[in-house]
This record gives sequence, structure tokens and C-alpha cells, in this order.
Amino acid sequence: MPSFRNTVTVMSFQSLEQLLGQQARGELPPVSDWNPDFCGDIDIRIDKQGTWYHEGSEFKREKLVKLFASILKKEGDEYFLVTPVEKLRIQVEDLPFQIIMIHKDDDGLQAATNMGDMITIDQQHPITLSQFDDGEVPEVEIRNGLKARFNRSSYYQLVDLAEERAGLFVVSSHGCEFVLGEF
Repeated sequence: MPSFRNTVTVMSFQSLEQLLGQQARGELPPVSDWNPDFCGDIDIRIDKQGTWYHEGSEFKREKLVKLFASILKKEGDEYFLVTPVEKLRIQVEDLPFQIIMIHKDDDGLQAATNMGDMITIDQQHPITLSQFDDGEVPEVEIRNGLKARFNRSSYYQLVDLAEERAGLFVVSSHGCEFVLGEF
């Protein structure tokens, strides 16, 4: 099984510096273009709240978590950290990201994730419902099949913005309407 230390070591310093530079500029690496061979599992887990762990200990370095989040890829029901030459499977308990804040402007809704992503809730980033614990809850696609679950406070913000229509709670954003549930 590859170790965390080996994962960082295998990446050349040049590629690591490039990733950090892209991250600093707010750019994401072209993960969807990278299709390296599978290297194995690594003991990294993202819990239901979007907290990252390595070998049971919570990551303390936010920049490292954001770097790894930028090279996260989903294939089927599995999640991987990928570089142009490596692909390591990690465990994700629910969804890898959390929506932590909603902002309403004249056109619709903007959402911020726990990884610093800002997205516009629209046709490209729709709100969908999925099964979670005992009921359906909203989620949003962030990028390339990676989704975010609304944390408790952002969920309440979203519900406050919903309107009642024919027995449904509906939220509108950028010309799209999304059903949050029945009442």
C-alpha cells in the first residue's frame, strides 16, 4: 500500500510547485485529462462533514487539504487522488465537499464550499436530491462529477430562500428552478 509520504515524494518538485502555483492563482489542474494507472489504496478518508483524515488523524494543514481536493477525481462510485503519473484510491463517507455558505444576488444563488470553491447554482451546477440517512437532502455538483452536500447552516439558508409552489419547496437561481422537497 503506498504511503502518504511516498505520494508526496513521487510527485516531482516541479509538478508540486506547478500545482501550488495553480492553486494560488485559483486554477484547477486538468484532472479530467489525467488517466494514470491505478497504484493502490492510500489511508485517506473524507468524513460526512467533509473533514479529511490520514491514518485516522485529521489533516491540520488547510493548504495541503485544498491541494489534494484539487486533484480529487471520481470514477463510478470511487474517489482517487490523481497526478499525471499516479492514481491512489481514497475513502469518502458521503460526498467530498460541503456547501458552507449561500449568497443571493439579483440573478440567483452563489455557493461557497469548505475548499474555497465558489459556484453559481445553475444548469451546470444544479441542486439535486439524494438519499442521506433517513431522507432526501439537496446536493450540488461542483466539478467533474464531484458533489457537495449542504451543511446545516447553508441548508437553512437555502430553505429560507425557497418558495412554496403547489405543495413543493422550490428555489430559483439563474433561470432554473430546483425542487427541495414536499411540505
